[in-house]
Amino acid sequence: MTAPLLDPATALVVIDLQRGIVGAPTVPNPIEDVIARNVELTTAFRARRLPVVLVRVSFAADGGDVPPGRTAGPSRGGALPADFDVLIDELDVQPTDIIVTKRNWGAFYGTDLDLQLRRRGVTGIVLTGVATTYGVESTARSAHEHGYHVVVATDAIADRTAEGHEHAVTRIFPALGRTATTSEILAGLPATVDA
Repeated sequence: MTAPLLDPATALVVIDLQRGIVGAPTVPNPIEDVIARNVELTTAFRARRLPVVLVRVSFAADGGDVPPGRTAGPSRGGALPADFDVLIDELDVQPTDIIVTKRNWGAFYGTDLDLQLRRRGVTGIVLTGVATTYGVESTARSAHEHGYHVVVATDAIADRTAEGHEHAVTRIFPALGRTATTSEILAGLPATVDA
């Protein structure tokens, strides 16, 4: 018998849908589609009183909290726009939402995300957002290591390159949990919630 797609205590974790990030083009899912599917999911999770976690990445104006490790690629430099870390309006942030601010790719390291989820008895997470090979993949890896059942909504994520996205969806995510479409996730949610 196959286990159900979602645990009864599942949280939606939305990665980096913020003003300073959603302006760049994404593949294979256009950012407008990613946003629309995230709106569907946040609405459905809230209606069932399941936790919605909105993750944003932010850095101090002086850049002092940027991870210091050396990289072969370009590092973040210079001033960011004032609204860089503001969650997009379409998410319609609610008082019940959990807001997590990270300073790294993944949403677990250096944040209280694990504590927030465990206090609510969460055993599974649905991951969405951008970018597939950065924030989403890093968070999926940590979630798996923390013992959560991970489901990645493949049509509610996107990346800067098709190759990177495809590799994560076909090779990495199946090793960390399960993948599903937004409609499959919505179908797997409980029909009602006890008051």
